Amino acid sequence: MKYLLIILALTFCLAVTAQDKWDLRRCVEYATKNNISVKQADVQARINALQLEQAKLNIWPSASFSSNLGGQFGRSIDPTTNQYTTTQLLSQSYTLSGNMTIYNWGRLKYTIESQKNSLKGAFYDIEKTVNDMSLNVANNYLLALSAREQIHVADVQVNQTMKQLDITRKQYTAGTVPELNVLQLEAKLSTDSSSLISAKVNYDLDILALKALLNVDAAAPFELDTPDADKIPVESFADLQPDVVLQLAMNTQPQQKSDLAKIKSAELAIKANRAALYPTFGAGYSLGTNFANYLRAVDPSSILYQGSSPTGNYVNISGTNYLVQQPNYSYSYMHKSFSQWWTGYGSQLSGNFTQRIAVGITVPIFSNGQGKIAYENSKLNLRNLQLQSQQADYTLKQNIYSAYSNAVASYQKYIAGKKNVESNQIAYDFTIKRYEIGLLGILDLITNQNNLTTAKLNLIANEYDYIFKMKLLEFYKGNGIKL
Repeated sequence: MKYLLIILALTFCLAVTAQDKWDLRRCVEYATKNNISVKQADVQARINALQLEQAKLNIWPSASFSSNLGGQFGRSIDPTTNQYTTTQLLSQSYTLSGNMTIYNWGRLKYTIESQKNSLKGAFYDIEKTVNDMSLNVANNYLLALSAREQIHVADVQVNQTMKQLDITRKQYTAGTVPELNVLQLEAKLSTDSSSLISAKVNYDLDILALKALLNVDAAAPFELDTPDADKIPVESFADLQPDVVLQLAMNTQPQQKSDLAKIKSAELAIKANRAALYPTFGAGYSLGTNFANYLRAVDPSSILYQGSSPTGNYVNISGTNYLVQQPNYSYSYMHKSFSQWWTGYGSQLSGNFTQRIAVGITVPIFSNGQGKIAYENSKLNLRNLQLQSQQADYTLKQNIYSAYSNAVASYQKYIAGKKNVESNQIAYDFTIKRYEIGLLGILDLITNQNNLTTAKLNLIANEYDYIFKMKLLEFYKGNGIKL
């Protein structure tokens, strides 16, 4: 049982260690989710999606509801009788109204189609941002791998120098070599140690740059998964001819797709802005009702008869004129209770219900040139997008042909570097043997050792540079970034 627990613990530790390592695929996936530029492109696409939704909703009739409740004092108009009154009133109204466009020469339709293409272009922009970010991640990832390999070379160099220094010290003690040899190797060891420290610093800086690109905390632990550079698959130059890659890239690269979608959107925007220069036919409707009631009423208990007074008018009855008398009363008002305010509420709302429907035409006669300028501006915007597309196609062609030339040069430098390492390794092996038997001096040993180290460092840099250049061509071909 004890041994089983130990085995499980070791297995868990190995699994965690493997999981914590970052390969290129994990780096790219993490950057896609967390990179600021990718998030900004996603936000812009969401904005375009909302604009498309708004364009679609514009074809539907609008509707709005309003209600007002309040009191009227002083001289005002009774909303139920449309007569002036000085009595205090409680009134309330309800209104449902809206309008819709019947015909506007296709403006709404063109706007919807324009926004659809604009959204399509925004999605391609996200893809382009992800691709650009993936290239940067791959470049920084390979730089970090190269820096790690250089640490290994520098560390081997230090160990070799320490071994030679130990042998030389024994030879000096035996009296077979002068003390100068020991001093020169000690100086060489200091130089090699400094180079090792520099290599480690460069690796740390490359890791920090990669973390920043991934939006990872600089203080977070971060360990790269180190693939064997010799086993990283690359396509042959025959499959990556620039003319073939260019033809494929024109149909697969998101920049070119985005340009085409935006140009189509701009063409439709021109039609929409041109339609805005013509009359628009529309319709409107409204439903409404209201209620009003006096806040005060005559107090019945205060009514007193005060006699009558002549009106100055006469009425003829059987040939005799009689003076018309008018009775006079005195009375006072009383405030209604809250429940009395709403007397007749339902009957008034029903009796005052009104409906309205109308059709109309809006003719743009003069709007300070806004419509005309918007139309001309949309045409200039189309021309600008067309020029941008031409520039993007030209840049893509230049990048592909340059990448191919750089890849060929990197491959030639890599092959030459391998031969240089082989030659310097043979020379160094002979130098070691001859130095150990006293046929060569310490300066010859140090020179050959430095030459071998320089050749190895150059080979590492050339190998990873060649890999990246080939991966760049594969990316333009549409294969993505993968090791």
